[in-house]
Amino acid sequence: MISTENLTLSFAGRTLFENANVKFNPGNAYGLIGANGAGKSTFLRCLSGEQSTDSGSVIMAKDLRLSTLEQDHFKYDDERAIDTVIQGHKQLWSIMQEKEAIYLKPDFSDEDGIRAAELETDFADMDGWEAEANASRLLENLNIPTSKHEMLLKDMEDNEKIRVLLAKALFGNPDVLLLDEPTNHLDVDSVLWLEDFLLNFKNTLIVVSHDRHFLDKVCTHIADVDFQTVSLYTGNYTFWYHTSQLALEQRRSDNKKKEEKVRELRAFIQRFSANASKSKQATSRRNLLEKINLDEIKPSNRKYPYIVFKPERELGNDVLFMEGATKKDESGVVFRNLDLQLKKGERLVLAGPDSKKTQFMDVLAGETNVDGGELRWGRTVNVGYLPKDIEPFFEDDMILLDWLHQYAVGKDMSELRGFLGRMLFSGDDVKKKVSVLSGGEKMRCMFSRIMLQDPNVVILDTPTSHLDLESITALNEALENFSGALIFASDDAQFCSTLATRILELRDDAYYDLRMDYGSYLKDETRLEREGRVFK
Repeated sequence: MISTENLTLSFAGRTLFENANVKFNPGNAYGLIGANGAGKSTFLRCLSGEQSTDSGSVIMAKDLRLSTLEQDHFKYDDERAIDTVIQGHKQLWSIMQEKEAIYLKPDFSDEDGIRAAELETDFADMDGWEAEANASRLLENLNIPTSKHEMLLKDMEDNEKIRVLLAKALFGNPDVLLLDEPTNHLDVDSVLWLEDFLLNFKNTLIVVSHDRHFLDKVCTHIADVDFQTVSLYTGNYTFWYHTSQLALEQRRSDNKKKEEKVRELRAFIQRFSANASKSKQATSRRNLLEKINLDEIKPSNRKYPYIVFKPERELGNDVLFMEGATKKDESGVVFRNLDLQLKKGERLVLAGPDSKKTQFMDVLAGETNVDGGELRWGRTVNVGYLPKDIEPFFEDDMILLDWLHQYAVGKDMSELRGFLGRMLFSGDDVKKKVSVLSGGEKMRCMFSRIMLQDPNVVILDTPTSHLDLESITALNEALENFSGALIFASDDAQFCSTLATRILELRDDAYYDLRMDYGSYLKDETRLEREGRVFK
């Protein structure tokens, strides 16, 4: 068990949590949620001891082993991947290092022999003989092939380093496991494997994630960072969300009834307080009025942007026509002889390697051209496009209001201020330089840009990147209500499951046009065979 006692922490005069008392019990999986900036990651760092607090304490038995998903992607650059994973169990790694040093001694003494025997006993008790095999299995399941297990981390891609660090956190069955956004940079199948791994994890898990499907699948409890404290609720994220909304509506309803009663009492007192025959009744009602206290509905830190895609022009039935379309790049074929017809109302999700999906969408958006075959849009089509790399849009030192104005022909500044307010940019936020905006703020800017285009076809490349749960929910609902056609790529399983009506998988130089729901696609064994994935 790990718990907090009166934990308090403030930054720059703002209280993140105050006198937080919470217990995380073995066998439970806790989803740590809260608005951006509420202090989720900071709270995890407090639990791990990486972050000092203003007051209060974190309590955990000394014999328990705590493991975290580290965020420094360069810390282990000079280590082999397999060694990095094993270092997740610090005591086991220390024993292995000490053993090796003793056996390498040229003057091996009797004392060395005694110490080596002690280490061998501890090594066996910690399942040390299986350490490399277990570490290798974790890496393979996270899509790091055996050929890379001996590589130094500095020679690996950044997304591969992240997977190695995740394997390190999972290694050795820790008593308390703290994971901050573990699904970032994982492909769908690695996320599904991680879900299954954590479902079988018997100790204490505390995880921060913006992936709603992941939270629903893994979590038995929700730890909500809001109102400057941490509150625990039983159930997964969806259960928490619906019950919290019902509770808020109930509280509002109760307050409304109390407000009506207050108005009635005040009206009676005002009418009859001067009437001698009614004075006792008026006094009685005045006493009753003093006893009525409206329950305070605290303003939550959560804010939902107003995302709505309203096509200016009705979309015709014929949306997209591709025949024999071929695209190549310096590494080979992206897709070959691709035939595709997209109709109004269809929602196409792309699957396959990220680079292929991005290049396919760049072709659709007119950023690049096909090398052969035909690609033709319908006459009524007006495309709104969100590329994967949005940084080039924010390299200028323009303030946000001026930045958006360049995409808003015919709209005055006061109208744009209101628009930005609904997208959670209020007050002086509109005067921020776009170059200093956070990743989530830049994504909301890009959605604002698309909304102002009034598109009837929307193309989105990994649209949930950098977004908090509230923004993802708002975007998801907006696209569910969108009357046009949608083409998108995402590793968010719930996002895909609620939106996709059709799947286009790009694999090697082949493609697979699959008319099935996304849940069926994830379970399709032939897909796993195409990907060459084998989980252990």
